[in-house]
Amino acid sequence: MSYFALATLEITLLGLLSGVAGTLIVLRRRSFFAVALSHATYPGGVVFALLGYNLLIGQALFAVLLVLIMTALSRVPGQGKQVTSAVVLAFGFALGTLLTSLNAGHGVPVDALLVGSVLSVSVSDVVATGVVLVVSLVAFAMVWRRVVAHSFDPAAYAAAGFRVWPLELVVTGLIAAAVVVAMPAVGAILGVAILIAPAAAARLLAGRIEWIAPLAAVFGVVSGLAGLWVSREFDLAAGGAIGLSTTLVFIIALVLQRLMVVTVKVRTA
Repeated sequence: MSYFALATLEITLLGLLSGVAGTLIVLRRRSFFAVALSHATYPGGVVFALLGYNLLIGQALFAVLLVLIMTALSRVPGQGKQVTSAVVLAFGFALGTLLTSLNAGHGVPVDALLVGSVLSVSVSDVVATGVVLVVSLVAFAMVWRRVVAHSFDPAAYAAAGFRVWPLELVVTGLIAAAVVVAMPAVGAILGVAILIAPAAAARLLAGRIEWIAPLAAVFGVVSGLAGLWVSREFDLAAGGAIGLSTTLVFIIALVLQRLMVVTVKVRTA
């Protein structure tokens, strides 16, 4: 399979994954958490790169560690999830930068972890993304009703006797897995662009909540492939082109949503 075919397949899978992980990120308001996680797992990739092992494994292991740290810090009185995410982001990115300085003379391209390279993804990267997508779809189907219930009425969710931590564990795990597998293609900096922007756009336009996930998947695949095509045709950085493409989809969705609101107001006036 050619490098461009692998890149196309990877972006398609990530676009579909935005329908699952992206929807959870948007509904659970975990955007900053996802951004922090994508930056903070940078050290895990650097360490494994220097040791000559698969970068994805290092990032996945470090993601598990960071989730545990975030969970512990969130229990500190007076500290919210945003604060703990910010602390972990700063810690992880600073540690990654420090470890990168140890790479001098080794010739290992760890800087590529920051922006990714979708045209350089391997078969193992694509397989990993496919596995995460399948597992995410199964888990998503199992927890979807509870996600909706807790997201819109936490009090009723608790009154029904459901515990929050199992739901949070599943949601956090799915988000972390999606962020990690997106990094080889679009890097730590742009890794969440293809996950969050399509889902945010879908939420603006979806008439019903159950439409968000499938609409986000469509937006993710279309914008991702459009960015990949632009990067190839105009010889631009693929990660940047994909990030801008997904952002453009969100802007278009926002404009359409505003127009629909104005139209409704005019009709009811």
